[in-house]
Amino acid sequence: MGCILVAALQLHAQVQNDVISRLKTQNGKSKSDSTLQHRSGLEDSITINYRFLDSSRLRKLDSSIYDFTKKYPLPWNYVDLGNYGTPSHNLIFSPLMKSGWDPGFHAYDPFLLTIDETRFYNTTRPFTELGYLMGSKKDQFINIIHTQNIKPNWNAAFQYRLTSSAGTYQSQNTNNSSYRFNSWYQSTNKRYQAFLIFVGNKINAADNGGLQSLSDLNANTFTDRTTVPTNLGNGSAYSSGLFGSTGNLTGTIYSTSSYMLRQTYDIIGKKDSIVTDSTVTPLFYPQFRAEHTFQYSTYKYKFADNAVDSAYYALHYNYITSNSPYVINSFSDSFHRQDYWKQILNDFSLYQFPDPKNPQQFIKVGATLEYLGGIFDSSSTSFYNFYIHGEYRNKTRNQKWDIEANGKFYVNGSYAADYNAFITLRRYISKEIGYLQVGFQNANQSPSFVYNQKSSFNFGVPQNFGKENLTNLFAVLDQPLYHFKLYGNYYLINNYHYFTDYYKENQQSSPFNVLQITAEKKFVWHRHLVWRTSLTLQQQAGATPVHLPTLVTHNQFAYEGNFGFRNLDLTFGLELRYYTGYKADNYSAPNGQFFVQNDTTIHQHLPDVTGYVNFRIRGFTAYVRVENLNTLQLGGANGFGFSNYNYLAPNYPDKGLQIRIGIFWSFVN
Repeated sequence: MGCILVAALQLHAQVQNDVISRLKTQNGKSKSDSTLQHRSGLEDSITINYRFLDSSRLRKLDSSIYDFTKKYPLPWNYVDLGNYGTPSHNLIFSPLMKSGWDPGFHAYDPFLLTIDETRFYNTTRPFTELGYLMGSKKDQFINIIHTQNIKPNWNAAFQYRLTSSAGTYQSQNTNNSSYRFNSWYQSTNKRYQAFLIFVGNKINAADNGGLQSLSDLNANTFTDRTTVPTNLGNGSAYSSGLFGSTGNLTGTIYSTSSYMLRQTYDIIGKKDSIVTDSTVTPLFYPQFRAEHTFQYSTYKYKFADNAVDSAYYALHYNYITSNSPYVINSFSDSFHRQDYWKQILNDFSLYQFPDPKNPQQFIKVGATLEYLGGIFDSSSTSFYNFYIHGEYRNKTRNQKWDIEANGKFYVNGSYAADYNAFITLRRYISKEIGYLQVGFQNANQSPSFVYNQKSSFNFGVPQNFGKENLTNLFAVLDQPLYHFKLYGNYYLINNYHYFTDYYKENQQSSPFNVLQITAEKKFVWHRHLVWRTSLTLQQQAGATPVHLPTLVTHNQFAYEGNFGFRNLDLTFGLELRYYTGYKADNYSAPNGQFFVQNDTTIHQHLPDVTGYVNFRIRGFTAYVRVENLNTLQLGGANGFGFSNYNYLAPNYPDKGLQIRIGIFWSFVN
């Protein structure tokens, strides 16, 4: 009996040793005993966060599905020219406040990937999101994001985005693409960091200058919208290819690219570490940091019209002969314009951290040397600028105060005396009141270079404009408990630069102001019935060339829930956008500018109405949208159909009925 018991104990010990041995070895690689004893909890899941270049604050990905524009680049408060990817502008007054050099082309800004919005990720496992959207007018939207940590302290990310559409009318197709690669490296001792960014954009968009006559929309001869006569590119073959056409007779081609490398080193600080059962994680609390940033960028802006209508140019650009006082160029059957820029920035900055354990509090001072070289159709230029900048930030450790102040001043160069100053204070008041933020910004800026006579896109007589000065006073009340936000903006503008009459530059010498009040609120009617609303009131005063809709509002009436299915997140309902009538800016394709007009008031017949169904099942999200339901027409010259158009600018009708379906699939490798 004793022998049997001893044998049983020996067998049990052998089995136990075999199990431990197998656990210690996986795929032929030995693991330490601590692996058996300690698990991080992340082996079967993912932890992912990100930060922006000029902020050390870590953020989480947004998994909400109610707002489609979080996936699509054009926000709801922007209007385009009747097709996806065409020039667009904000219905809510938001002037450019940017001191120093600016090329002057911003009609396609929402579709560009930029350095400032780059996300630097940190993830425990590789993460990918694939997005594809298709629509009824050969609309295509592709968005691919991939990020992974090569090592625990080194991440790389890639993004590609494409927006293309054939459009409703001729010479309206678009094909806009962007890419971005970025990487974030931190040394094991936490003292050195490197941020690398490559970003590129290409805008390829046809321009039709609007319809020749709005009455053509009701003519029986133009029931096929692709045959309606347009002001530019008239007679161009309508493109209905999968990704649009790049052989436009009349269109805009913008391409930009940037390379940036930022390196930081913490010269003075305090070492620390986190000790667990299996690892020792080094920490370093900086006190004094040095930073160097190098950036090289190119900007190419081109417009080409290979089907010139001389009468159109004579009417709107005063082109008649080479002796015209506003001569564009002597051309026979084609018209081309191009500006090409190179920019090099070299910046050195120093940081001081008053509280080493609070990286959200620091003082930063720096200086930048900028080189700019421009090549135009008939000339070229190059010059240097030198500016200094400073910044103070403090998000207190008790999370009650958030202070940010920064400024930039051009000491020397072509933009000497340009400056920008900004300060904001945010304070947590109480649970019932929420957060209160107040701020001030002032910019003294030279005109964008498109106002300069050297630019190939400057068609007017030489002007000597002064610097533009803009002041913005703002306040925000944020009440998360009641899902309520209240914004206030007061703008005071002096020497405002703007375009008029298709190509003429102008400057408003007398000051004027704009007052804005915006309220956002989420109402829960009954459990899953939700109303989200945003309402902006804006009013200008004084002698002003700015035309704005007095009221701009966006509303969602929806069901939000899951019908009892645990893994389902569902929302469906109606979106409505409405703005009051105003003299909307027109668009001049040859110089790529929205310009002020005083003849035509744009009214909405009905609010823009969209029906939608959005749902998410774990990593799979789908958006189904039926847009412009407001265009339904039960009678009239064309009978039943969707042709009761709203207008976005003079001679630019909005899209008819559009059906778009998008899927976004995120997964962990």
